[in-house]
Amino acid sequence: MMLRRLLLAAFATVVTCGTVSPALAEYPDRPIKLIVPYAPGGSADIVARMVSDEWAKALGRAIVIENRGGAGGNVGVDAVSKASPDGYTIGLQTVSLAINPSLFPNMPYDTLKDLAPISMVASSQHVLVVNNDVPAKDVKELIALAKKEPGKLTYASAGPGSTFHMAAELFKAVAGVDIVHIPYRGGGPALIDVMSGQVQLCFPVLAAAQGQIQGGKIRALGVTGTKRSALMPDVPTIAEAGLPNYSFDTWFIVFAPARTPQPIIDKLNATLVDVLKSKAVADRMSREGFESTPSTPAQARQRLETEIPQWNKLVKDRGITMQ
Repeated sequence: MMLRRLLLAAFATVVTCGTVSPALAEYPDRPIKLIVPYAPGGSADIVARMVSDEWAKALGRAIVIENRGGAGGNVGVDAVSKASPDGYTIGLQTVSLAINPSLFPNMPYDTLKDLAPISMVASSQHVLVVNNDVPAKDVKELIALAKKEPGKLTYASAGPGSTFHMAAELFKAVAGVDIVHIPYRGGGPALIDVMSGQVQLCFPVLAAAQGQIQGGKIRALGVTGTKRSALMPDVPTIAEAGLPNYSFDTWFIVFAPARTPQPIIDKLNATLVDVLKSKAVADRMSREGFESTPSTPAQARQRLETEIPQWNKLVKDRGITMQ
């Protein structure tokens, strides 16, 4: 009996001589916590809930979503980085995972060292909208107007460091224009003040602004991605509308703590990719204004490694702060 217990204990190690242990073979054997570092109802929360049910079925265990907001998503991501690397606490974050290292001087975690990417999940376009009093009818006219009267036009954001903010600052950098930032506490209030004429323009998520655009309350000049959106195929991309070097999208990534065993990462990736490739999930995402973007862990890491220095340059060049 003692010998049997010793043998079982030996087999419970994570990996022995390249062979997956019985403990890993049985993973997961209890519910998995998926931390979303924002409040319920936001885009990250919506994406998490669109995939979690089917992913749970594929894994054979429940996935429990925990919303843990704060500090632009850093509080929730930090909780994942410091969790036990056993595959039972994972996270979902937006493009802010690549942006925040440049915005926050004292990050509680190192994105590339403390996290293990599992897969890209989805992406969502933003849209450049203006209130109906702005005389510019397209992107070229807006740029000309901004250059004619530097500092007169204003844009609303969902707050410093938000994707609304960064999409606009990237636009300003590429177009070479001076448009004043007016931060709000969330995308809803920002969009309301654009519609009322208090602010001239905004870069909301396309799905959030679609109703107001179709209702004629604001005008869409261009979507921010590299191709037109199926939600509004008549709206050109900003690139084709007059700013060829501009593109921006909000992407979503799932990750685990660093040092999570590779067999666990591989299982989470394989099951998630299958879910993201399924017609039911892909179609649902499309209806909500998202595009399913499954990837390998290596491709997800490469996205971070590529974009972190790009955003760092933009933040430094534009003098962007969280104030």
